[in-house]
Amino acid sequence: MVSRMFRLETEVDKARRDLLRRRLRDTNTAASPILRALRGTPAEREAPLHVWVLDANGGLAGGLVGHTWTTWLHVTYLWVDARHRGAGLGSRLLTEAERLAAERGCTASRVETWDFQAPAFYRKHGYEVVCVIPDYPPGITEYTLTKRLS
Repeated sequence: MVSRMFRLETEVDKARRDLLRRRLRDTNTAASPILRALRGTPAEREAPLHVWVLDANGGLAGGLVGHTWTTWLHVTYLWVDARHRGAGLGSRLLTEAERLAAERGCTASRVETWDFQAPAFYRKHGYEVVCVIPDYPPGITEYTLTKRLS
């Protein structure tokens, strides 16, 4: 009979986090021929994608922050200053990000948004809801939407 003792710890440990990430990546690579084929290629790395809208004075009127990975654009943040909403800036930001992503070889895009933010905006731009998480955070619904890029 083998006796094993384990100890649970809960402190934040960046070195262990990085070790865990490497080990999970190695496990995933071994299990997936698709991920294995990506290793060492340019598509394996996330590449930042930022689009900014500046007002006449050079102030930030809006922006989109995301990244591309493999053949996907991931929109992380899209924001337009309240003073400039309704002028089409959000649409211009999203369209430009999708164009840049397509130039990088992306064929799809994804975004997460809350019910009070912009699910209707993304649907208007051809995104489809693929996941709904109610009460995340409590009282709010989170949506994940995707779109095939042309």
